[in-house]
Amino acid sequence: MKTFKLHLIRHGLTAGNLQGLYIGSGTDIPLCDEGRAQLAELKERFEYPQVDTVFSSPLMRAVETANILFPNATHQFSVHDLREASFGVFENHPVKELVKNEDFKKWITPGSGFVPEGAEPTEQFHARCAETLLKLFEYMIRMDVTEAACVTHGGVIMSMLSQRALPSRHPEQWMADPGCGYTVQTDVQLWMRDRLVEAIDIVPFGYADTLRGQAEAEENEAFE
Repeated sequence: MKTFKLHLIRHGLTAGNLQGLYIGSGTDIPLCDEGRAQLAELKERFEYPQVDTVFSSPLMRAVETANILFPNATHQFSVHDLREASFGVFENHPVKELVKNEDFKKWITPGSGFVPEGAEPTEQFHARCAETLLKLFEYMIRMDVTEAACVTHGGVIMSMLSQRALPSRHPEQWMADPGCGYTVQTDVQLWMRDRLVEAIDIVPFGYADTLRGQAEAEENEAFE
C-alpha cells in the first residue's frame, strides 16, 4: 500500500532562544546568525530529504529555516495554523523569571484550565495542532504528494505527535533540537481508520547516530 511521508522540522535558533525568552506566535523574529550557521553545519554534516513540497509556519523563523533547508522546493505553502501558541502576557519574558510566577505555574500545569491574558487556551492549541497534521496529510493524499517537509515550532511538533503518532509518547518525549525533527508516515487505511501516523526516523538523517554517541559517552563518563 502506498505510504505518505512528512518530515516535521523545528525552526533554527533565534536570539530569543539564546536569551532564554518564552517566545510564541506573539513574537515574530528571524533566525540569528548562530541559528543560520547551525543550519548550514547540519546541512553539511547530515542529509536532509529532497522534497518538492514544503509547508511552513508563517512566522519568520520558520519561513527562513524552510528557505535554507529546502531552497529548491517548487511548492511552498505558508500555513497559518502551523504557528506556535500565543503566550499572551508571558510572551517574550525570561523563562527563569517566569518559573517563579504563580500564574505561569498554573498555565503550564496540565489540566489547570488557566489561561493568561491574551494567550491561546491550551486545549484549543492542541486541537489546532492535531487538526492541522491531519489536514496536511489529507492534502498530500488528495494531491498524491508522497513526501513533503513541514517547518514549524517545537511546541507544535510535540503537540501533534503526542496526540497522533505511534509509538505513543508524552509531549516532552517528542522534543526536537533546532533544525531537527521527525519523519512520520501514514497510508490511506491508517489515516482513514485511526487518524494516526507512524514516527519512523529522525531528521536530518544521521543525526540520531550523533545523539546515541553523545548518550553513550555521557554514560561511560558516569561510570569512570
